[in-house]
Amino acid sequence: MQWRRHVTGLAFSLVFVVSYFTNKFVLSVLNFTYPTLFQGWQTFIGAALLLLSGKFGWVEMSHITRSAALSWLPGSFLFVGNIYAGSRALSRIDIPFFFTLQNSSHVVSYIILKVVHREKTQWLKLIGISLMLLSAINLPVYDPQFDYSGYVWAVGHLLCVGAYRVFQIHYKSSNLSDLEQQYINYLFSVLLLAIAAHPTGDLMGALEFPSLQSYTFHCGCCASALLGFLLLLATVKLKSGLSLEHFGVWIFLAKVTAMCLSPFIFNMDINAPSLSCVVISHVGEALLVYSQRDSQL
Repeated sequence: MQWRRHVTGLAFSLVFVVSYFTNKFVLSVLNFTYPTLFQGWQTFIGAALLLLSGKFGWVEMSHITRSAALSWLPGSFLFVGNIYAGSRALSRIDIPFFFTLQNSSHVVSYIILKVVHREKTQWLKLIGISLMLLSAINLPVYDPQFDYSGYVWAVGHLLCVGAYRVFQIHYKSSNLSDLEQQYINYLFSVLLLAIAAHPTGDLMGALEFPSLQSYTFHCGCCASALLGFLLLLATVKLKSGLSLEHFGVWIFLAKVTAMCLSPFIFNMDINAPSLSCVVISHVGEALLVYSQRDSQL
């Protein structure tokens, strides 16, 4: 029924906003900038909860064969790059600017599809992608709190997000559901991030973290892991019951809600030119979503 879709969409939007705010709080307010540990913790809890949910029959998960898992590893590499670089970027960049840069991942997807798959492009989609690209290019110029390192990590994040989107859509195997793909991502992330924790210095740095014994820090980390898992379930549920266009609409609304509420939660320094970059980028995203009525990406 239609009302159930709206309830699912509202639940997704709520979890989306709270999840991003919780991550931003831990990364920026508490200044826990050790992504191998923070993302490793989140993916470990996500894998454990997903496994338990499958065992109890709360979600549908089949046995994952070795060949299917190995064939999905390129996607898992991109997923790790996505969450690691995204964590670095979000710790240094305000949420509206982060989403504006993240939107340009559609440019990456468009270029890959154009070069590899030679797909035809609608004019409306091309206009939307162009607006998102121009906004992302101009944003660093007008950002009053420009952080070079944050923007470098944001570029890495958007490259991984764009490539992962194409890989997931054009993956030629029917053996893995979205949840099974994510389970492989979680396991691979835990392994890779655990190995990288010491060489990156995150392990030793975290031992000296001032709020390591703080109740607020513990609650934030637990909430971020649980919310990440709930966001996965909400995303899969929403995606399975809606067309690509309507799924994109709910993501768009969730991001706009998060951007509008973030100035009331976090300290931000924004001016008219940087705000115009944010607005134009999301106008471009709206055009892209609208063009998806007749498109597959």
